[in-house]
Amino acid sequence: MTDSAAAPDQTEKEKWGRVLLCGGTNWLALGKKGLPADPEYPDLPLPHTLRSLSNVKATGVYTSHSGCHVIVLDVAGAAYLFGRNTSSCLGVPHTSRPFISQYTPLRLLPTDVGAAPGTKFVYAACGRAHSVLVGDEGSVWTAGLNAHGQCGHPAGGEMGTWKLITGGWARAKVGEKAVQASAGVNFTLVLTENGKVYAFGSGEHGQLANGRTGERIAQANKTTYDIEDEPIPVRGPLEDKVTTQVACGQQHAIALTSDGLVYVWGFNGYCRLGLGHPKDMLIPTLVPQYAGPNVLMRAAFVAAGPTSTIVIDRQKMLQMAGKFKTSGAGSVGQPFSTFRYFPEIQGCKVLLAAAGGVTHFATAVDEDAGPGGVMTIAWGQNAINSELGLGEGQPKSTPKPVRMETLNGIDVFALAAGQNTSFFLARPNEALLDLPRFPDAVPAPNLCVVCNEDREASGEEALECEKCDTPYHLGCLDPPLKSIPEGQWFCPKCANEFEDVLPLPGAKKSAGLPKADEEPKKKGRLAKRKAEDEEGDGGGGEAKKAKVAKK
Repeated sequence: MTDSAAAPDQTEKEKWGRVLLCGGTNWLALGKKGLPADPEYPDLPLPHTLRSLSNVKATGVYTSHSGCHVIVLDVAGAAYLFGRNTSSCLGVPHTSRPFISQYTPLRLLPTDVGAAPGTKFVYAACGRAHSVLVGDEGSVWTAGLNAHGQCGHPAGGEMGTWKLITGGWARAKVGEKAVQASAGVNFTLVLTENGKVYAFGSGEHGQLANGRTGERIAQANKTTYDIEDEPIPVRGPLEDKVTTQVACGQQHAIALTSDGLVYVWGFNGYCRLGLGHPKDMLIPTLVPQYAGPNVLMRAAFVAAGPTSTIVIDRQKMLQMAGKFKTSGAGSVGQPFSTFRYFPEIQGCKVLLAAAGGVTHFATAVDEDAGPGGVMTIAWGQNAINSELGLGEGQPKSTPKPVRMETLNGIDVFALAAGQNTSFFLARPNEALLDLPRFPDAVPAPNLCVVCNEDREASGEEALECEKCDTPYHLGCLDPPLKSIPEGQWFCPKCANEFEDVLPLPGAKKSAGLPKADEEPKKKGRLAKRKAEDEEGDGGGGEAKKAKVAKK
């Protein structure tokens, strides 16, 4: 699992952004050898703005370090799903839809899964072949592979539709509200508003934290293990603690408490739990490294990869345990048996991190960029689909953390690292408009769709929609615009495309007028040329403006 890793200190800034991606996009071929490349679904060597969601104000992006599907949530509480539909993990039968294209994501509303009107999706999680959605009223829905009960329903087969979990915290006598979830390969964790953790799925390596695996010999001398398809509370040392964050690796888990303590459990191959030994832990076990009297040395953020675990302490220093390389320190023969710093980023004030199939990302304070500046850091080996996003002609892999020059100036506030694809949420700013869009081009008219005239000779150029590239003359809009709007501009159709998900009880419907999006001023492609001309004439320049249609 890599759930969306979101920066904790966003109170001063917008909490929504645009979806960026890099790496593999041919969902059915990812991770499989010998399949031919498909030019319609290329590998992206640098981050691109996902055009199909370019008009969506995204608040979260979620994927799995061991899977190839994605869930995006927006400010209105809708979900957008795409990627490989393994075992129906996207909530539709995989026999009819083996994948959902990023060009046409599936939009899912809470009411589509039986929630009351006004409910919003506020969190999600992705396992290898199952998915989780969390509603703002505390409900949890799951879909996908349920062979070990990892969907919180009677174990067996797969679930081709989203189904509400009614056990565990959801029981009336418990009355707790789910706020967060995390998913491994065959187990799931849910965190409640009261700071309690529930687990369900396979207990093969102690992932359920209930003190046992249930290992036994079944028929035909096959070994079997306990499964829990009814969510059970994680007890032991965590029972009296308030947990604030959970994260799952393939078969291990990590939890962060309100007092900055770190607890780990589950499979401990390659010492991924950071306890100094490779023994599996069947109950939550305190990591001594973060339990000292100095509160600055305690933890502020946790994440988990397939074979590694990440902690960011309160000094904003990133440390890692387990295996995350193919050679040298941190590899199979020399895993980090305890949490260790990276010398390359020891001086960075790290904000958040995420781990994918072979990739690792972090954001850190960029002091050179001024107040609020953020830089994005990446590292990992064997990233064969360019999922590190270091750029065209640049190495696909790097064993040491490096700055992502391709995201210079981009205000990234959420990370989601998948098996072969990486995702980012970035707040709108001037630099974001200069990123390439994916796909680069879509079919669109050459002339204004209202008048069907070419007025360039008379000095009237046409605006081009940021999403669909459809051109409009300023005067042909209703109401007409007097000047090119600053920032991104969406045509009436794209501006109102998802309006049906926005109204809540008592809310007023948007007039849907074509205008610049509600975001910080940023520069578009035409205004860049204008600004350069003005600077050449001694002018001071101005904020770049929305794109003008190309003929």
